[in-house]
Amino acid sequence: MKAETSPYYQSFTGTFSGILRWHQLDELWDTLNGTETDDWFIYATGESPAQITTPHKELKTFIQEVDKLLRQEHEEDYCGIVYVDNKVEPSFIKIFDPNNLGTSCSTGMEPALPAWILSKIKPIDLPSAMPQPNNRKRWWKRIFKRT
Repeated sequence: MKAETSPYYQSFTGTFSGILRWHQLDELWDTLNGTETDDWFIYATGESPAQITTPHKELKTFIQEVDKLLRQEHEEDYCGIVYVDNKVEPSFIKIFDPNNLGTSCSTGMEPALPAWILSKIKPIDLPSAMPQPNNRKRWWKRIFKRT
């Protein structure tokens, strides 16, 4: 199966809502902490994708630690670096690294991948699944004079 057609990739490129305020992030964490299920995958992009779901106790620890990191390193009075597919019944959450935000617009740079992704779908290796930017394709062709 091509990466672009996998359920994980389709979810990753789907519609998300931004968690703009810190109290909204607290509400999201409360929703996850209240589920008491072991059906979440935690994927740190750039690492090997998780092959098994995370026990709920470890998910709670991850939430505590990533929340602390976000609040310490994202020195803003707003959140804006966490995105969720559904605020009421989340199944896919993108968490961006405050120190590697890249750009959210496509003016010359590709948007940065999230640093961590929580999902109820088994992850795929996103860096290898992402389409290569056109400027890199042109560079490659120019270097090797390929058409």
